[in-house]
Amino acid sequence: MKKNNFIWMLLGILISLTACEKEFLNLELPDALSESSYYKTPDHFRTAANSLYNSLWAWGDAQGLLLDRGSDLNTFITGYGQGNINPGNTDFVWTNSYKYIRDANVLLQKGNEYSGAPEEIEQYVAAAKFFRAYHYFFLLQRFGGVPIVTTVLDVDSPELSSRRNSRYELLFQVKSDLEGAIEGLPNEANIASSDKGHISKEAAQSLLAKSLLFEATWEKYVGTSTDGDGTTNGAGSTKPTGYPSMNDMFQQAADLSKSVMDSGNFELWNYNEELNNLSMYYLFNLEDAGSNPAGLDKSTNKEFILYSKYDVVLRQGRTNISHASYYSSINQNFLDMFLMTDGLPIDKSPLFQGYKSNYEQWFDRDYRLYAYAGGNEQEVEISEETPKLLEGGVPYWNRKFRSYNYPNYREAATESSDFPIIRFAEVYLTYAEALYELNGAITDGQLNESLNLVRGRAGVAPLTNQLATTYSLNILEEIRRERTVELFQENNRFNDLKRWGIAEEVLSAPLFGPIIEGTDYETNTDLYDPSKFQFGEAVKQYTAEGPKRAIVVDPSSNRSWARKNYLIPIPVEEINLNGSLLQNPGY
Repeated sequence: MKKNNFIWMLLGILISLTACEKEFLNLELPDALSESSYYKTPDHFRTAANSLYNSLWAWGDAQGLLLDRGSDLNTFITGYGQGNINPGNTDFVWTNSYKYIRDANVLLQKGNEYSGAPEEIEQYVAAAKFFRAYHYFFLLQRFGGVPIVTTVLDVDSPELSSRRNSRYELLFQVKSDLEGAIEGLPNEANIASSDKGHISKEAAQSLLAKSLLFEATWEKYVGTSTDGDGTTNGAGSTKPTGYPSMNDMFQQAADLSKSVMDSGNFELWNYNEELNNLSMYYLFNLEDAGSNPAGLDKSTNKEFILYSKYDVVLRQGRTNISHASYYSSINQNFLDMFLMTDGLPIDKSPLFQGYKSNYEQWFDRDYRLYAYAGGNEQEVEISEETPKLLEGGVPYWNRKFRSYNYPNYREAATESSDFPIIRFAEVYLTYAEALYELNGAITDGQLNESLNLVRGRAGVAPLTNQLATTYSLNILEEIRRERTVELFQENNRFNDLKRWGIAEEVLSAPLFGPIIEGTDYETNTDLYDPSKFQFGEAVKQYTAEGPKRAIVVDPSSNRSWARKNYLIPIPVEEINLNGSLLQNPGY
């Protein structure tokens, strides 16, 4: 999936539209030189560090890996989302991650051998530490503990037959690498405009905060239940000396997030006034001035902290992003999560108008609902005509990541919006969640400097402790709701459900399409033909009006998530190559 052509990679992620082409034509190619003859000058290290950017998981990998397809939020059904997970012979994440880790290890080893002043290559060494941590954290989320390799291996290296390190040892390695990267990376403010997209100190801080929150909540809610004993299965539960406590991890995650928040280098991309309250639609297809009605381009985006950089001339997405977005259309489960503008859930708000004509449930809702699924045209139109249901129960397709005015502005596979990995909005939500998990409470002031800024862009009233008390809201659940809605399709939903210890409950429940009972669908056969729906109707327990019959998109009989599914099985080929690798429990 990844591009191997080094020149193409450099053009795609190292330069901006204003960079000088001649510079890249004169670059030496490290893949044309042996490692022993390379890494002699700072420029060599710079070029090698730039090559690591091609390893960021991005558009070429998005559809099956990063968009959370098959989760509880959309109508796209996948075997993974149903819990049908079996060991495969190979796994491209495992294979590619170790390839990229080796590239980082080569640079780090050569950095130790460099005869010049260490400060000449400090930034490039720090970048290598960042990328090694990035890939190990991705492996941690997917497999749990894996073998840690921090040297450049040869064919007879003993590490090739080593056992798996525990998840705790792996997190400790990620933490160590990112703390080292933070020391050597530049602040975002010191990265030239022509180099935007390069890793900043704040990107390393944000990834470390995300990693610590992930692991601390996993340990709190999942515990050692997925570890195995390390003798007959799994990676075991060995913790290295100096391993942090859960509270230490929550505190550091909050502190790191606050540091990024206070840096002054990032801000939410909020052009609601210019874009009819659709900032959260246009942010995700932002390219040049033609990508939105307000004429905004990527230079206005100070929200993306860690992202894979694209350009329509130099590095197109080369996958049909706009078409693919349709297949993650939101289901009724997700639609019911969106708050009303008064900050209340639909079952508690007097603003909710009911389900009778379908369009009524869209009034006075979170702007993100309209941004993601408000229609397939350029502007949201909430029609008073109840839409006809398509097979599968989809009245509204998803349009997050869909190109503006598709396919006129961008044809299929030419879309070139940047792929977000960590946004400033997520940093706000990490801060709020880490504080609540640490203290069992969060002040209104802390909410106002984080989560409520995210809600504000969405047109939703602030969350306060008084609001929670008055309406019996669980603040932790509201923080989690914000993550769910804000980070839809950004490779967080499955990981969040697992680290909260609720994946088997949520992902084993049925998926519902639109509500039928008490609506126009129930009486108008032109709008709804029950014979077209394979699984018929069933009672959806949670709606704003109590239990009601709704279309079943996927019944619970098809969905059997279990605790073992929290980790992907180790590829069979890897176990055959290294007999010391033990399979994850349950497989």
